[in-house]
Amino acid sequence: MNKNRLEAFSDGVLAIIITIMVLEIKIPHSPNLQDLLKIFPTFLSYVLSFIYVGIYWNNHHHMIHALQKVTGPIMWANLHLLFWLSLIPFASGWMGENHYESYPTMLYGVVLLMAAIAYFILQGIIIRVEGKNSKLKRAIGKDWKGKFSVICYSFAVCTSLKWPLLAQIIFVFVAIMWLLPDRRIEKILQSQ
Repeated sequence: MNKNRLEAFSDGVLAIIITIMVLEIKIPHSPNLQDLLKIFPTFLSYVLSFIYVGIYWNNHHHMIHALQKVTGPIMWANLHLLFWLSLIPFASGWMGENHYESYPTMLYGVVLLMAAIAYFILQGIIIRVEGKNSKLKRAIGKDWKGKFSVICYSFAVCTSLKWPLLAQIIFVFVAIMWLLPDRRIEKILQSQ
């Protein structure tokens, strides 16, 4: 399979995920500002989730451009990542609709944690297929940022039942940490 086809499929799935998320924001049936304020938690949840999907889209794009060949394990690992990302609209909607209560926050954290692990698996399979001297391996090094993200999500999931606000702060912190595109891969690709 051509890597452009893998990227196009992934881009399509991510576009659908964003579309589903925005459709989850229900339009108030009155012109009252009070009714608009009622959906504000859902809107905030959408904004955070949109940022996360954008972060994954951006970094996935760079990772696929560093890829030389697509194999079966890479395609399955990519589908695994897309599966967890496809659950973001559900988890985000449940969390926003229920005003960031414990269980919805925990589910959101589990989805983010599993997406991070799936990304880590995809990255590892690409490196295994392409070798220790691959562009991707040289670009990410020891990937402390990725490993730290998994630790943060794990901590957020563990704390969400007692302190959902702390979990939310952690989600925002990790998003801010990744908000700027990961330039490591871009630098390696430009130097080639």
